[in-house]
Amino acid sequence: MITREIALIQINQKSASHDGGERCGDCPIRYRAVCAHCETDELALLEDMKFYRSFDPGQPIVWEGDRMEFVGSVVTGVAALTQTLEDGRTQMVGLLLPSDFLGRPKREIAAYNAVAATKVVLCCFRRKPFEDMMRTTPHVAHRLLEMTLDELDAAREWMLLLGRKTAREKIASFIAIIARREAALQKRDPGGRMRIELPLTREAMADYLGLTLETVSRQISALKRDGVIELVGKRAINLPDFARLVEESGDDSDGGYLS
Repeated sequence: MITREIALIQINQKSASHDGGERCGDCPIRYRAVCAHCETDELALLEDMKFYRSFDPGQPIVWEGDRMEFVGSVVTGVAALTQTLEDGRTQMVGLLLPSDFLGRPKREIAAYNAVAATKVVLCCFRRKPFEDMMRTTPHVAHRLLEMTLDELDAAREWMLLLGRKTAREKIASFIAIIARREAALQKRDPGGRMRIELPLTREAMADYLGLTLETVSRQISALKRDGVIELVGKRAINLPDFARLVEESGDDSDGGYLS
């Protein structure tokens, strides 16, 4: 049974220790996270209020309705956001990928369950100091607004995916989303031959995409047979031609839907 008690890893901020404990300037998500526009003195303020938490796959990060004493960014790994229905069922409503922000300033109660889908490291900020910094540091508030608007755009695109796309297009779109994010973290455009690691099991993908497990397996096999993807082990996928994958997803090169 999963315990709600979470082990806290406090990392000495003067050393780059394990589980992603880099100083802000060396962080792998530095140029996409909430601190992306911060100057050196602003990063120093964040250093003083941050700490790291590490979660194993399947471990809860926060439960819906819990009080959150922190906000933070995913440094490594992927977390699933779910909501619990009145009859006890849960529905996956989103994913948190590296650089995504967890929590909302001025909202102490968690609106969703957040569970680690893979090993996750969070860079956390104590809520009150972070909220104070937002009022005095336009760079942080502006970046958080940018990320919120990006999240809104992604939610609208996801509504389109769930409502209009075929099963094959849904699978291709999901793989393309992961590929685009991995490329962005490496500060390059997606394209050509790529390798990615799927963050979800096929069962979790089925839940997220509104498909059955059998349909997910069948469509992945079809994409493999048609040369769109190459399976490597349990989770790794080679993309021989990213543009071909985008065509299969029904999107244009920027991720928009082709009419």
